[in-house]
Amino acid sequence: MIVMKFGGSSLESASAIQQAASIVEQHLSQNPVVVVSAMGKTTDRLLEAARCAARGDSYSARQHIESLRRMHSSETRSLLGQRAEPFLRECIAPMFRELLGLVVELSEGRQFTPEIEDQIVSYGERISSLIVAEAFRQLGIHAAQVDARKLIVTDGQFTHATPMYWDTYARLRRTVSLVARDRVVVMGGFIGSTANGVTTTLGRGGSDLTASLVGAGISADEIQIWTDVDGMLTCDPRVLTGGCRIREISYEEAQEMARCGAKVLCPSSIAPALRQRIPIVIRNSRRPEVEGTRVVSQTRTAPGIVKCLTSKTGMALVHLRVKSRGMLSSITDGLADLFASEHISVELIQAHGQGISFAVRSWPGLSAVLRKVDESVEITVEEDRAALW
Repeated sequence: MIVMKFGGSSLESASAIQQAASIVEQHLSQNPVVVVSAMGKTTDRLLEAARCAARGDSYSARQHIESLRRMHSSETRSLLGQRAEPFLRECIAPMFRELLGLVVELSEGRQFTPEIEDQIVSYGERISSLIVAEAFRQLGIHAAQVDARKLIVTDGQFTHATPMYWDTYARLRRTVSLVARDRVVVMGGFIGSTANGVTTTLGRGGSDLTASLVGAGISADEIQIWTDVDGMLTCDPRVLTGGCRIREISYEEAQEMARCGAKVLCPSSIAPALRQRIPIVIRNSRRPEVEGTRVVSQTRTAPGIVKCLTSKTGMALVHLRVKSRGMLSSITDGLADLFASEHISVELIQAHGQGISFAVRSWPGLSAVLRKVDESVEITVEEDRAALW
């Protein structure tokens, strides 16, 4: 068996879904399990609808939901033809009614919590998996849609939940491994649920993590990540021209590239595949003839070779100056605890004679967090910086 994950750009339209179906059809002999993201920019638009509703802007929130409903309905009609109307009426319309109900509750005063945010954004993958599975059936592929929330078990950290690996693997083995013997399983990425059945999400890039979890759970032969680029490149073509595709890279190198800003693969998605040494292959759904990049346990590389350049924009540099070096240890320990409680990830740290400097993501709440640092520490912040590796 193999796992095939298709990102939002590979499912943004009826023609893109048909292209994904043709790719899956070529791999039917390998019993593929298909993991799908939300169509196009659906997740961003769902988040915006939720934020409008939370501000009391019911009109804008409803407009966002209606726009998404029209887009999904239009692409479904292009895919299914005469079969579209009953499918839309029975499967898709109820989902949008539920979604609209949540948005209305927010606009009427319900508190906008991470839990309700996860409920709202989960509809992107839930709807896309229904549409993709039905499109597969329309094209003659025997497919079964499975609700990922019944398989991916997580803790209760809403918006960035951590999978409960062994519980998840047990459910995948009991369900997906059996269904995939004679059908193509289609399931949404990015979403899961707590042991009590409350909907959660795995954070941005979570569909890659879902694909890796499924691959590990069913002991897949390969995990394929289908996206809109030819693989992992030596540099971001939007920043610097002249880069080329990396044919093969190790798990550790891929994980470090992803952590340092390469957006093709989510950093957390490497670990489940690495434990079982399952190859990850990154390929372009628009150019399926390209072999892509293989992520494997070991590669043959000459020492001293620079494989790629990565960068992260939107960074802030924070400089802390202390009155005496003796204070540095306690200040550093206090910062570590503070940042952990605020879920702030520190990217780079440098100690110097008068204190310490570090890089974090810029965000509006940073100044409020830094005000909690001891008043004897002098703090300066440089905004709008980038980190280059």
